[in-house]
Amino acid sequence: MVKQISVFLENKAGRLASVTKVLGDNRINIRALSIADTSDFGILRLIVNDPEKAYKVLKKAGYTVSETEVIAVEVPDTPGGLARVLDIMGEASINIEYLYAFIGKASEDALVIFKVEDPERAVEVFKANGVSVLDSSKVYSL
Repeated sequence: MVKQISVFLENKAGRLASVTKVLGDNRINIRALSIADTSDFGILRLIVNDPEKAYKVLKKAGYTVSETEVIAVEVPDTPGGLARVLDIMGEASINIEYLYAFIGKASEDALVIFKVEDPERAVEVFKANGVSVLDSSKVYSL
């Protein structure tokens, strides 16, 4: 499992920049991010190289922060690569709460971050079907 940091942000100019500045000032490197917003607020989801430190420095800076366990999966960066993984999840009735993806520097594959209802079961299903699940140390060091 990989620890994801979520930050609640008011939808105001400069709020995202201030979060990234706090992280940068504390030598925390962002590996992946996603933001979901409404007209009033957003939730910034981050995979960083040091989630424990990120949590502490963002809390200290006054942000509303939470930590969530997610799954990092390597998906072939080819047409249909993601569809294959999603089919496996559908056949196993694994519900996806959300996902986001990025192209990593370490391989030719894309990295997809999944938040699911039952992460332990999802990892078992992935592994049983030959889907590469990355451990946290590999993800944090990308």
